[in-house]
Parts: sequence; structure tokens; C-alpha cells
Amino acid sequence: MTKQIPEIKMIDNTVNVVTEGYNFVGKRMSQMDTDVFEARILGKKMIVMTGRDAAELFYDESKIKREGAMPARIQKTLFGVNGIHTKDGQKHKIRKAMFMSMMTEERLAHLRTILQEEWKRKGLEMQQKKRAVLFDEAEELILRALCRWTGVPLTDAESWRRAYEVGVMIDAAGGIGKRYREGEKVRIKTEGWIQEVIEAVRDGRMKAEEGTPVHTVAFHEEEGELLDAHMAAIELLNVIRPAVAVARFVAFAALALHDFPEWKNKLSTTKELNNFANEVRRFYPFTPFLPAVVKEDFEWKGYRFKEGRHVILDVHGINRDPRIWEKPELFNPDRFHDFVDDRFNFIPQGGGDPETGHRCPGEPIAVMIIEESVRYLAENLSYDVPEQDLTINMVRMPTLPKDRFILDNIKVTER
Repeated sequence: MTKQIPEIKMIDNTVNVVTEGYNFVGKRMSQMDTDVFEARILGKKMIVMTGRDAAELFYDESKIKREGAMPARIQKTLFGVNGIHTKDGQKHKIRKAMFMSMMTEERLAHLRTILQEEWKRKGLEMQQKKRAVLFDEAEELILRALCRWTGVPLTDAESWRRAYEVGVMIDAAGGIGKRYREGEKVRIKTEGWIQEVIEAVRDGRMKAEEGTPVHTVAFHEEEGELLDAHMAAIELLNVIRPAVAVARFVAFAALALHDFPEWKNKLSTTKELNNFANEVRRFYPFTPFLPAVVKEDFEWKGYRFKEGRHVILDVHGINRDPRIWEKPELFNPDRFHDFVDDRFNFIPQGGGDPETGHRCPGEPIAVMIIEESVRYLAENLSYDVPEQDLTINMVRMPTLPKDRFILDNIKVTER
């Protein structure tokens, strides 16, 4: 028997989403005692879902699609207009294969070496300053590392400005008014910068080693033709921009080392470091929710999903779901010692098959950045954490500790 999806009887819930942020979905699920409800958001009736089974449904490409799902305002700041996040079927698979070709063991090992070198450089820079804002430093460090890895030229004179601009694009995705408009403006500027690089590689004015991401994207063909230079720029930014966003996890990781210092001495092995990185990704807020569209009529758990209906997946809630995680409110990296990732029960950067589905192809990069950041902070840097506001605003999306984690009396140590 078909059941009626519980519905919030309001003209529109957009204001509630903006004023409640990460807590909007969880609050409604708790009030209504359900894993699925309908609500009008951004003027459209949407089905909102949470739980491991909802994630499996959300990433079932026979039932759910991405075309037409991503709001234009998000494309104009975060993802780029008509980029891979809007593709389905064969078009998505071809574009996804391009991204996955960059994620070889050899290429990722090279990136890890670059990150280690950049942290050594950053440590000396911060030691000279004596006081630094870790989040800002991490954004600049990650941009430098990713530009080296991808093959995009970046001078020391421009690295801070470029990092700031990429950061503004990321921050604008959840903003309104001036915050959003600034993100939209710098998105155009940043795409222009990367498009110039693509064009220079293509016409031979800039050499790019085969196998580097800039070469891979510049000469990627679909239906026998190169990507439009602007689209190639968007997709190369979709390699760089998500990595820079991981600066938020770096700030959260430092917060975890500060709030839970007992874990600092439990990071002696690669596995323990990986567990810590994954718990940071699970415990702290990053992606709040993701959109999609129903591909064709179907029934799920007795509920009717109609073709064309918009769907939202509660990413934040699934990573805190007590049916998946024992005592999810506790920070406990040991939970990952024997955790089995079935692709739908742990989705900080999406779910499903990373090879062909919509799970973020750069997830290994995100984990690596957190690992190398934690390793350096724990083993090679001495610092004080001065009095500051480290509260996390769960309304603001994306969020981070309010004062962005200030370090004082910074000294590089040898261990």
C-alpha cells in the first residue's frame, strides 16, 4: 500500500533552511519521526531524505538524476555552470573517467610529497610570523600544493590573492546578499585565470607534462572534440576548488587536537592517522545536503516518488546517524578501526561508486590533506592556542570555528 510522504504545511521553507542551516533537516526529522518528508524550498516541492538506505537510493542512477537539480546560484559560485555535477548517464561516465585518470597511485603519491614539502615551508613562514590564522594559512598552502600538482602556474606574489578568491567562491555557496554576489564575481575572475592556462597549454605557449591534470583536462575529448576552453577551465577548477575547501577540515582537525588532546599521542601509525582524518570528516559539519531529481516514477519503502520531483539528501545527518554510528556525538577515531564502508553509510563527500557514480573523485585527496596536516601539526609544530572564539556556527553554511583557529608562539620542532 502506498503511503503519503509526510509534508511540512508551509508556503515555503527557504527562510528556515537559511536560519537553521545544518540543523534544518534533523530538526524536522525528529519532530515528524520520519526519514523522509516533503517541503517547499526555493519555490519547489522537494522530498528530503536521511539514513543509509536513503543514500543508496539517492545514488541509484536508474531512479535519480542530477540534470536540473543543482540550483543556478550554486553553479555560479561553487561548481561552475554545467560542470560534471550536472551530468548523468554516459556523459557523466566519460567526464568522470577523465577525473579518475588523475587519481592513480603514482599521481597521489606525488601529491603527498608536495603536501609534505608545502607544510615544511608553511611551518617556517608561520614561525616567522609567530602568530597566524590556521584556516587562512591552510587555504593558501593547499592552493599552492594543488597548483604544483595540477601544473597550473602560481607565483608567490599571487598565491594569497588567488587562495582568497577561491575561498570566497566556496564560502558564497551558502550565502545571500553581498556574500553571494562577491562569490559570483570572483568565480568569473577565477574561471578566466584558469581558462588562460588551458588556452596557453593548447597553443603551446605553456608546456604541460603529459599525465598532469592540466594536460589531461586541456586535451580531453568528448565526441571527438576538445572541451570548450571555458568548460575545461570549470572542470580543472573542480579539481582545485574542492581541495581548497578541505582547509575547513584542517581547521576542524586542529580543533580536535585541541579539544581532545588524548588523541595526539595515538597517531603513530598510518592507520591511526587515517582513522583520525575520517573521524574529523564524520564529526564536523562540511556538506549539509545534496540535490537531485527523480528520473522516473517509482516506489520506495511504500512512498511514491514522481518523475521530476526534486530530492534532497541529508549528508550531515547520515554522518551523525545513531543507527550507523555508536554514540555519534562523541569524537572517537577508534570507531574506524573495524568500520566497513559500504559506500552509503559514510558520505562526507558523497556516496556510491567513485569510479562511475557521483561520489567525489577527489575524496582520496581530501583525506590525504587532512592526514598530512594533522601529521605536521602534531609532530613538527609547537604552538599555543590563545583565547579566541572556537564555536561552530551551525546556521552558517559552510561553517568553521568562528575565529578560524589562531595559533600563537609558533615554532618548528624536530621530532
